[in-house]
Amino acid sequence: MSDQQQKYSLLIVGAGPVGCVMAERAANILGWKVLLIDKRNHVAGNCYDMYHESGVLIHRYGPHYFRTNNEELLQYLSGFTDWIQGDYIVKASTRGELFPFPINLLTLRQFFKMPDLTPEGAAQLLEEKREKIDNPANSEEFVLSRVGRELYEAFYLGYTLKQWAIHPKDLAASVAGRIPVRLNTDERYVDHKNQVTPAKGFTEMFSKMIDNPNIDVMLETDYNDIKDTIKPAFATVYAGPIDEYFDYRFGKLPWRSLEFDFKKVEAEYTQPCVQINYPNDYDYTRTVEIKHVTKQQHTHTIVSYEYPKAEGDPYYPIPRPVNKELYERYKVLGIEETEKNNVYFCGRLAEYTYYNTDEVIERALATFNLIRQRYGS
Repeated sequence: MSDQQQKYSLLIVGAGPVGCVMAERAANILGWKVLLIDKRNHVAGNCYDMYHESGVLIHRYGPHYFRTNNEELLQYLSGFTDWIQGDYIVKASTRGELFPFPINLLTLRQFFKMPDLTPEGAAQLLEEKREKIDNPANSEEFVLSRVGRELYEAFYLGYTLKQWAIHPKDLAASVAGRIPVRLNTDERYVDHKNQVTPAKGFTEMFSKMIDNPNIDVMLETDYNDIKDTIKPAFATVYAGPIDEYFDYRFGKLPWRSLEFDFKKVEAEYTQPCVQINYPNDYDYTRTVEIKHVTKQQHTHTIVSYEYPKAEGDPYYPIPRPVNKELYERYKVLGIEETEKNNVYFCGRLAEYTYYNTDEVIERALATFNLIRQRYGS
């Protein structure tokens, strides 16, 4: 193995979107020999999709709704996949009805039983309903300042309590700030220009990225088991949890985890759309029928039930000031490690930041450019 150890220009820890993009760029642009490792037994990270025993393609770690306004990013990824339209439609179950979500004109017409409500009338309605809070300090105040208490309690409060096990008044305003309120009839979950999904799935796309003789992949491999024996010539990219890298020197960064229950249904479809949120009923937060997105032709369907948990794989950084302060201490160590030992920290786990798939790929490309400027020829 000693000869092999000498030949790697780049070591990448984590074979999710960050790792696959970094490996592809380094191998193809710089011609570097790359070692890509991951603790799990597959690539693609939380974007991993796989075939359920029934033959239905599922998103193993929750739905990934790819969207971007970045045409350059879309063009780059198009080198590894064809696309199909995303069709990301979400509804929320409250008061025994299904409402379009995020809140839009159709939601308001249905909720307030005002079928002729116009955009101008909706704006006036929300102005009357909202609480006058000029500088919202948390998620509760943010939502109340936009839509008022009735909509807050119907759509936001219960969901947030289940998702985070924290009251919205104790969460940063940015948590609720990610969810738009529209005064038109656009029912889409997001409003990005490009809302597409890889035609054969995310795993296929990321696997094509790293299908290169310059890239070696080692799965079910812990970084701690190889870091003392494999020394890359130029740099290491670390996409794992930053607190773990530094042996939890300042304590553990808190994360919210998830558990999924996949149930087969003997029908082509069973939900009216890909996702239904349950803010006020059941222990799960949402059900997802990903076939609405993948467009797979199959006589059966699979619905996943999503249960938030305090322990388990890290999914969501918990946005509270005390956690941000703790991360900032680790970030200082990370900057020092980059300068001293050429280790670059990139991605949701390494930066303790909620990134969507397009955003994390942009972060990977930016980090690659830093490495290229420093070591590339």
